[in-house]
Amino acid sequence: QAQWVESGGGLVQTGGSLRFACAASGFPFDMYSLAWFRQAPGKERGYLTATSRRGDDTYYADAVKGRFTITRDNANNTVNLQMNSLKPEDTAVYYCAASNLLGPLTYLPYGVDFWGKGIQVTVSS
Repeated sequence: QAQWVESGGGLVQTGGSLRFACAASGFPFDMYSLAWFRQAPGKERGYLTATSRRGDDTYYADAVKGRFTITRDNANNTVNLQMNSLKPEDTAVYYCAASNLLGPLTYLPYGVDFWGKGIQVTVSS
């Protein structure tokens, strides 16, 4: 059974930085692409970024490109999200996710197998 232990998140001022980590267990971590999504109040869950199984390919949504960085550590079964230059519109619950869907990372949202519980981020103006 897949489990995630999430850390990081919290409250930050506009322009600040935050870093999250999700540590996984219960599935073959290095066989899955990993991603981060977020959901703001009253909005649908949005796809932000992903990294391939070996970490040699990444995807970033336009809204976070150049500000957010996804990394993975297959030795420790961890996926990280570094967020810089945060804006109030980044306020949301952030979810880590894993997918063994093959193909371009743009299609990852169509095949998420495991979801984290969510991490709250609030960016104050």
